[in-house]
This record gives sequence, structure tokens and C-alpha cells, in this order.
Amino acid sequence: MSDDTPSSILHRVFGYEHFRGHQATVIQHILTGGDALVLMPTGGGKSICYQIPSLLRKGVGVVVSPLIALMQDQVDALLQLGIRAAFLNSTQDSAQTRAIVQQLRQNTLDLLYVAPERLNNPRFLDFLETLPLALFAIDEAHCVSQWGHDFRPDYARLSILHERFPSIPRIALTATADMPTRREIISRLGLENAHVFVTGFDRPNIRYHIIQKQSPARKQLLTFLNTEHRGDAGIVYCLSRKKVEETAEFLTVNGRTALPYHAGLSHDIRQHHQNRFLREEGIIIVATIAFGMGIDKPNVRFVAHLDLPKSLEAYYQETGRAGRDGLPANAWLAYGLEDVILLRKLLNSSEADEQHKRLEQQKLEALLGYCETTNCRRQVLLAYFGDELAEPCGNCDACLEPAATYDGLQIAQKALSCIYRTGQRFGVNYLIEVLQGKSIERILQNGHHHLTTYGIGADLNTDQWRSVFRQLVAGGFAGVDIEGHGGLFLTEKARPLLRGEISIRLRKDTPRAPTDKKLTRTDHKNAFTGTDLILWETLRSKRLEYSQAQNVPPYVIFHDSTLSDMVIHRPDSLHALSRISGVGVRKLERYGQPFLNILDNHALQYKDAPTPPKKTAELKVTNTFSETVTQTLTALLTQGKTPEQIAQQRDLKLSTVYEHIAIGIEEGKVNLRQVFSPDELSDDDINDIEDALLSLAEDQQLLRPVFDNFSGKYHYGILKCVRASILREISH
Repeated sequence: MSDDTPSSILHRVFGYEHFRGHQATVIQHILTGGDALVLMPTGGGKSICYQIPSLLRKGVGVVVSPLIALMQDQVDALLQLGIRAAFLNSTQDSAQTRAIVQQLRQNTLDLLYVAPERLNNPRFLDFLETLPLALFAIDEAHCVSQWGHDFRPDYARLSILHERFPSIPRIALTATADMPTRREIISRLGLENAHVFVTGFDRPNIRYHIIQKQSPARKQLLTFLNTEHRGDAGIVYCLSRKKVEETAEFLTVNGRTALPYHAGLSHDIRQHHQNRFLREEGIIIVATIAFGMGIDKPNVRFVAHLDLPKSLEAYYQETGRAGRDGLPANAWLAYGLEDVILLRKLLNSSEADEQHKRLEQQKLEALLGYCETTNCRRQVLLAYFGDELAEPCGNCDACLEPAATYDGLQIAQKALSCIYRTGQRFGVNYLIEVLQGKSIERILQNGHHHLTTYGIGADLNTDQWRSVFRQLVAGGFAGVDIEGHGGLFLTEKARPLLRGEISIRLRKDTPRAPTDKKLTRTDHKNAFTGTDLILWETLRSKRLEYSQAQNVPPYVIFHDSTLSDMVIHRPDSLHALSRISGVGVRKLERYGQPFLNILDNHALQYKDAPTPPKKTAELKVTNTFSETVTQTLTALLTQGKTPEQIAQQRDLKLSTVYEHIAIGIEEGKVNLRQVFSPDELSDDDINDIEDALLSLAEDQQLLRPVFDNFSGKYHYGILKCVRASILREISH
């Protein structure tokens, strides 16, 4: 492919029109022989950063992948694109291994996936020295961090690549790494001279939601799944193997296909469950943190935590497995006092040295602060990674359903006084019983019914007091005594609070009344209606037919987002289909006509046959609108509704409504002035946005630079509409 360019490969092989974020810059840097550390959010397109250079540089690109169980699917996806890829791992017999070695010797492979253990094998390194090598890609590079949540010892020895192959470029990639982890990656992998590329960590399609845990939390989980995610695939994380088994069984009994995954299961069972999750629709995996690293399944619609993760890095990494296709997804977490106490215990009992204990303490404080915040969760989460979100996201529970707070000084003083007067050795349940004035034998035997704190908290129920103690422990005002079987004691931080020298505001954790308002519309069965839904299901059925015939996951054929674009844009020719994101040359050859036949038959059957194609090749939409776009434009043009009103009425995200309007603008069915009044968007505003968009030259799909240039003044949807207007003018 020596005559190709990165842009031509992106379009012809991968089916994408434009690079995202730093992709183009990273690729060019690697092509010139430079080393790189790339931090890019899950679903942000990290793999393209090493796949395209591997196709353009002489030799084979060697990719270090941490889980051999996923290599098969990664290779299957590349083979679908016509890329010559293979993997070497312990699951293969000697004949398979010899065949791949022969391909390597004949220089007929573009990419080779291997586990870090193999790269530390001296014989394999000797063999690599006989081959032309394009690059080394170290995926999931955070595994090098000894104190990280996914530490792999063999990753720490990968600095040998620089020692043995100093002239071969290396690219380390990860979706999550705070500053200490970044420094550790650079140090351990010998990347001191590497260029560091950091793309924003925001995953705007994920909605973050944390609830107050009630026992048993799995019933809360079931309510969430039944309300938000009927038929969806997702991951549920639990801390213990026992809880994994119990939760999977509970969900199965209640009508969901839920499979357990943890290190206590045999390799064959884990492999079988993972394969079902990747290849079937609607499977739920209930797992410990042993599951998930490197998962490429793009249509995971939710990630739920029944226990707190160990850090914000772990939380970001695990929740990032949802919505890799860019479509709406949920990150749901049930959080309670027992989680706080348990994590405090684990930290205090750690055998780490004092320096690392302090680091872990800081990580725990950040995690608890995130859980307890009443501010926008996305802003708090991104700030932890050094990223900034100018305005609240409007897509987390703190934004959508703000928690009430109250002056908690007197209540906090009562709780802390009770800890002190009972001897700083009792657990939360006993302390609450004293505060509520319970006449139980244990209190009477201890003489605690004579204390001044006895009965002074009778006005609060048990759940309310547990919320108070949880927030005090999370805030560091009370500690947990490991030797005292979970008894609470006062910290130095409690003194000024007891003296009234500082104030404290507490979250009012009152159970919310049931609401008809869904947190998100994540299921396409809900997003599409009428004939659009029929078309959506028909396209999915055809995709499943191909995936089963080839024994590959459905998303290897086409992502959900690609099928969604087919429903919305209704391509009426192979050329128009090739403009759909994710449809490259090879996939167009293999699947284009069968999927186009479905679109044509649907149009004929439901009397919405396409209009004649436009002469210009600039427009993506060349036929009639989908039903969902038509509904939006009708509400805008004939009912006089604003985009915000349409989003609320149709229970859609505002960004989705703007996407519909942008399609209408590009097709000439609506203009900017029919959408925005001069008061909302002046002529000067439009001119400024147009100038900014046109200054991007060939990268006009990248709205983030324009959004940042105006410091978030204009909604992304507004930018899309102005861009659509430009494209309309160019094409006519």
C-alpha cells in the first residue's frame, strides 16, 4: 500500500471520511519513526493510530494485547476489512503456529497480535530480529503501572523492545492514566523521548448515575435494567466471586440472560461466556474486574457497579466499555456506607510502602469525592484526569436530578459526639441505635442509655443516619478501625467540625418518587418507531445472518451506528452506501448489495421510495428522510417548535434533534433562519462559526476545535447546523 496516504486508507479500508482528534498527527509522527504515548478515550479510535502506520511502513506491525481471549475477534475484524492480520498465542497448535511463522517470513502479514509474555521470550525476540518490522504497539499501556488496577508483570519488562529494536517506532496506548500513571508508563517502557498525545477524556454519550445503595442492591439493579435496558447487552461488576454468582443467578431467574465471569471459573467456561457475550445480542456479563480489559464490543449499552471500584481510573476504564459506538449508554453505580468502610479497610491493611499508601489514599479520596459530589459528575471526573468541561454536562444524575443539600453541622456533631462518647469502638448500626434511643440489651449493658447522645437523633430514620455516617467517613471526619471489627473513630479532621469552626453541607439522600422520565434512550427499539423500527430490525437480522455464518460477532460485520445511519440516511445506491460511516471498499463488496436490497425493498413496501439521486457527490443523503428525521422537521416547520421542545416532546437527546435538523439543512428542506432567530444566533455569530469551520480545511468534520475556540459558547448541534449549511452551499 506504498502509494496510499493515511487519508485514502482511512476511507477505502475503514470506511471513515475524516480522522478524529489527534489520529492524523499521531499517525504522521509514527510514520516518520517517532515514539508516542497516546491517551485517548475508549471508542476514540486508538487502534487506527497503529493500524494505518502498519499498512504504510515496511514490515509487520507487532501489537501487544493483554488478553489472548480477544485476539481472535480483533483479527477477525481486520480480516473483514481486507487487512492481513494474525495472532500468536497459547491457544494455537504447532501447525497453526508454523503457518503464521511462515507468513511472517514471507512478509505477507500487516499486523501480528501477541501477548506480552511472548514478547519477553528470548527465542521469539531472536526471531523478530530476522523480520522487517513496521512498529511495536503496546495496547492497554496502563497495565505497566505496578499500583494500577490492571497491573501485568510482563508489561513492566517491555522496555526490552527499545533495547533490542532501538530503530523501530513504539506507540503505547491507553484510555485512562492519571499523571502518576503516565510517568510510570514513560519510565518503565523507556519512552522518555516519546511525544505524548492526550485527547480529551470526555465520553459525552455516557450518562453517569449513582444511587444510594439499599439492601439487596440487586433488586435496584433489576429495576434499572427493566426500566432502561430491556434486551440490551451490558456488564455488571461485583467485588467478590460469590456476589457475581448470586447476581447472575438472580438476573437469570428474573428473565435476563446473565452469565458469570470470574477467576474461579475454569478457562473453558470463561471463554464460552465471553464468546457468547461478544457474539450474541442482549447478553449480560456479571463479573469481577477480571473481565473487560480490551473488550471491543461496541454496543454495550450499560455498565453497572454493585460495588465501588477501587479508584476513579478503574471506574473510568470500566464504564468506558459502554457505548463504544458513540450511541447513548448508561454508567450506573449503587453506592453505600459499607462500600466506604470496606475500601478503607482494604487500604489500611495494604502491605504497600508508605509512599504508595499515600497515593492510594489520594485515589480513594478522589473516588469518594466523586460519589458524594452534588456538582456535575462529568466535570468532577474529567478534572481528575486534568481535562476541563466548561459547563455542566446536562447528561448525569447531578445535572438532571440535582440532589438537595442542607446545613449538616448539628447532625454531624451529633454523629461524631456519639462516636466519641461510646468509646470510638462501635460500628455504624450500634451508633445509630444509640442516637435513636433504642432500648436494646446491648446498649443497656454498656450503660450507653445514660449518655448525652442517647436518643438525640430520634428524628432521623436509619437510612438517613447511614447516609450521614457514610458522608462523614467519605469526607475523612471518621475512620474505620480494622482491629476493632469496623468500629468508627474520630480523625484530626473531626475536631474543627465538633467545635463548630467549620461548616459542612450534607447530601439529602431521600428516596425519589418513581418518575416517567427515563434517564436515557439507549435502545434502538425505542429510538426508532414505525417503519424505521421495521427497517432497523430487518438490517439487524441480515447482519446476524452473516455473523453466524462466519462465526464472528455481529459488530464485526457492521456496527450498530452504521446500521443506524442506514436507517436515517436511506442510501439508494452503492455509491451512497459507501458514504455511510463504517462502510469501506471490502465491506461494500461483500455486503453492499444485500443491504441495499433490504433498503430498496423496504422503500417499495412502505411507499417511501427514494427521490432521484442528487448530481453532487457532496451530500450524504440522496433519498427521502427516515421517519424519525421527518417527525423532527415536521415539528420544526409546521408546529413551530424549538429544538429543545422537540427533544422534550419526543424524549430524544437535544444532540439527536440537531442531527436531524442538520440533515434537513443539508438537503435544502430547512434553513438556518427557520431554526434560529437572530436573537438566538445573529448573522455575526453565523459568520464567525463559518469562518472557524472553513479554517479547518479538510478536517471540517472535527467540531471540537471550533467548540473549544469559542469556549463552548455554541452547542455542538448549532455548529453541526452551520456546517450543514456550508455543505449545502458548496454542493449547489
